[in-house]
Amino acid sequence: MNERIYIFDTTLRDGQQSPGAGMSFEDNITYAHYADELGIDILEAGFPSASQYDFDIVHTISKVMSEKKSSMTIAGLCQLRKEQVIRTMEALAPSLSISKARLHTYVPVDPNLMKASLGQLAQNHAQIIVDVYDLVRMAANSGFEVEFSPEGYSRLCENFDFTTDVIRAAISAGATVINCPDTIGGASRFEGKMFFVEHIKQHAAMMKKEFPEKKIIWSVHCHNDLGLALENSMTAVFDGPVRQIEGCINGVGERAGNVALEQCIMMIEQFGKKVNPNTPFVTHIQFNHLKKISNFIDERMLTRQPHWPITGQNAARHSSGGHTNAILKNPMVYQPFNPQQVGQEISFAFGPLSGSNHASEILENHGFHCPRNEKSTVTQSIKDQFANRRKGITDEEVIEGFREHYSPIKVTQIDYSKDQAGNSTLHLQGKFFSEKEMNLKTYGKNSALAALDQAVKKYFPAIEIIDYHSNSCGENSVNALCQATITVCVKQSDQYIGKAIDADINIAAIKAYINAINQAYVNSYYKTIKKEAHCA
Repeated sequence: MNERIYIFDTTLRDGQQSPGAGMSFEDNITYAHYADELGIDILEAGFPSASQYDFDIVHTISKVMSEKKSSMTIAGLCQLRKEQVIRTMEALAPSLSISKARLHTYVPVDPNLMKASLGQLAQNHAQIIVDVYDLVRMAANSGFEVEFSPEGYSRLCENFDFTTDVIRAAISAGATVINCPDTIGGASRFEGKMFFVEHIKQHAAMMKKEFPEKKIIWSVHCHNDLGLALENSMTAVFDGPVRQIEGCINGVGERAGNVALEQCIMMIEQFGKKVNPNTPFVTHIQFNHLKKISNFIDERMLTRQPHWPITGQNAARHSSGGHTNAILKNPMVYQPFNPQQVGQEISFAFGPLSGSNHASEILENHGFHCPRNEKSTVTQSIKDQFANRRKGITDEEVIEGFREHYSPIKVTQIDYSKDQAGNSTLHLQGKFFSEKEMNLKTYGKNSALAALDQAVKKYFPAIEIIDYHSNSCGENSVNALCQATITVCVKQSDQYIGKAIDADINIAAIKAYINAINQAYVNSYYKTIKKEAHCA
């Protein structure tokens, strides 16, 4: 037997209360489908009484999920006011037809919060208790599942008995879920007996004794102002009576956000069996959809940090040479769980700390062969070419560096001239295959490009020029630059296009030809798969 932990997603409600986090109407509906796909148990779709727009979002999600016969319960939040309760029930009406509608209402119990929120009513505890009973009963009698939250529960202070009374009233009236929030995100186990989880234990024991026939689900809703939302939520489950966790994907929400649901879900997956071996804690979440829904929030709501746990870009990405070498042998040595479980893939970012095995792996994945005895030299060459790239080098740049390292022609200076008789002289300084420089002279109508082509064929005989054209680029004037494009082929099959820009049409052609030759040479001698590389 397992002990099920219900996942209550308030990304569309509490998440969108974060400044700058609001999504479009369509994105709200799309998110609901993603949550359903993920296996979320309860989706708090919004605060219907806040505006007509919010009402329409909640009502549409309720209608769409009802028509879809979704197993996900749709919830709407409202204050403890009759008109808001009625408005919320209207918004959730479609879900009522399939018994998947939950009205969530609340009243503050934190003494300071009560004074700030309720005004004169804060002193009238008896009236608050009556209101809780009457409005919860109205919703429950209308067929709605009712969740009640004593707001500011983690700071109830001297109001423990009053809080007991409002919880008792809610349960008596038909509430089946009691949510005990750390509204301001300031709770800690270091508070000892005043720690809110200790109070939840007390209240759960009291209500079980008073209502033995009622099955009450205790819930927790933690904010992350001190960075303790995950710890507090898990403590409430692993060391308390809580069986529902409320939070948001990527931890979005007011101020410092809510607990990140993906972190809670994976904590339960990782430790649920160890904490409770006889009846392991489990969720009904489809883990492989976590990355997808996390990416959606990253793109449409608030940007996710690259190092964000579970679903962040760097959560399964490695750059350290030692790490990479070990992971290539065993992918799990530097991962707490298999990233594929949440829809992630292990990847490597090449950077200053990367080793030759990492470079070799990238090159081989793109169809290039790096000689074993040259791996270290090639790797250092690539690093030197991108020495200022401390944040990492892309795979395409690794290949670019590899090509540059093995390019047969590396020209540092080109001198070209033409005399009155039409004879051309070309001097290349740098590396020209096995030579350090090349001097060419042509006579009459023969071009310097033709002479260079003949010189290259002595070392690379399979090469042929099959197309050459040039055109002006940039400003339309006599000062316009010339862009040359040359296409070469190897053994009348693989084609490579070289491009270059220069003020002189002949220099542009020579540079374009060298670019094409370098591509063709490296691919001909260092590619293991006969197809063009990704960066070509």
